Amino acid sequence: MRVLLLSYYFPPTGGAAAQRPMQLARHLVERRHELVVVTAPGPAQGRWTPADPTLVSRLPSEVEIHRVPGPEPHGATGWTSRAERWLGRRSAWADWWIDGAFRVARDVSAGAEVIYAVLSPYETAAAAGALARELGLPWVPDLGDPWVLDDMMVYPTGLHRRVALREMSRGLRSAAAIVMSTPDAVARVDEALPELAGTHVVPIANGYDRRDFDLEDTYPPRPEDGVLRIVHTGYLHTEMGRSQRRTEVLRRLLGGGSPGVDIMTRSHVYLLRAVNNIIAREPELGKRIEVHLAGVTTASDEQIALGCPAVRLRGYLPHAESVALVRSADLLFLPMQKLANGRRAGNVPGKTYEYLASGRPILAAVPPGDARDLLLRAGAAYVCEPDDVESMERILLENLRARVDGVPPPRRDTSVTVEYSWSHRADAIIDLLEKTVGSVTPRSQQTA
Repeated sequence: MRVLLLSYYFPPTGGAAAQRPMQLARHLVERRHELVVVTAPGPAQGRWTPADPTLVSRLPSEVEIHRVPGPEPHGATGWTSRAERWLGRRSAWADWWIDGAFRVARDVSAGAEVIYAVLSPYETAAAAGALARELGLPWVPDLGDPWVLDDMMVYPTGLHRRVALREMSRGLRSAAAIVMSTPDAVARVDEALPELAGTHVVPIANGYDRRDFDLEDTYPPRPEDGVLRIVHTGYLHTEMGRSQRRTEVLRRLLGGGSPGVDIMTRSHVYLLRAVNNIIAREPELGKRIEVHLAGVTTASDEQIALGCPAVRLRGYLPHAESVALVRSADLLFLPMQKLANGRRAGNVPGKTYEYLASGRPILAAVPPGDARDLLLRAGAAYVCEPDDVESMERILLENLRARVDGVPPPRRDTSVTVEYSWSHRADAIIDLLEKTVGSVTPRSQQTA
């Protein structure tokens, strides 16, 4: 099988978004399939595209990589950005990526049997759909989050949200199959887009690379110093949360956001509030807490971090070092957005699977949904509501005293975590692609 993969994120661009296409590329080649990748020029100057050259060495030499020519346009800011959002205009960046990915992919498509498109960003759907029509090939979109149906998506008004939902429907309607990352995301698509009922929509979760957990730690062994090391890796969403709160009343009136969602909880704000409370009440015990934050941060993230003496800002770390930091933790912090009562989250943060694979206990400030269900099934997880500072304090104190007293941490059910190795996840994607090949008659064989 020869697969044409469209993915904006791909090494040497790092971060969570590059992991899924990189792992799929590796496993496709290992299973003796051919792969042609169409991707961006390389790491751009932006928060979401950190450079990680170490990932390149993980790619098999057989992977054929083609890059859309640069320079990559900068995203609009200020009034231009607002005008694009309110008027529904396609940005210069979207034009560059859609048109460029289409042209490059068309030129290198000889022999391709199926198109696989990672929809991060979602504009990739336009390029992949047009390419599938041009070549007469089946295409399969892979959505990390449920696009318009994602709780984190905020639109100017309810009308904008409905227009975006129609665009999502049009963008996915020609797909031979659709991959979502969670069962709850599949349920949202089934409910919101009944016109896609004839399309196979399948949940295939993210995962972890077992080789990452066979490597020696980059960091030296932890000293037995009685210090509770709390670790968070990846993005914090402080600025997005502040922006949402500034416009909360207007958004509620105009219907541009998901009712009851609070994005601020998907940050370190509430965790550090709990840590500062412990420090204020029990200063000597509080000295035994360290909070390590690894990832690309904003000024807002750093401002909050500076308000807590326990914080250690690590900045963006290459993937292997990030995994090593995770493995050094006494407690891993997993925050998510707060939802309205009765609503389930439609996503699982990508870091969850590496957290689980590490075996380290997890403080999961998460709402009901697939993430909470998975953590409770796997064990060694302390679950509370995303904004429950009191419960976070209790969990921190329980773990701190266990650390001081030398009490071993709880153990995880490895029979659950093994399901999420990338070997199993990639097998599911490859099996879907093999079934999809031949589901569309090539243009060269179509009759008028």
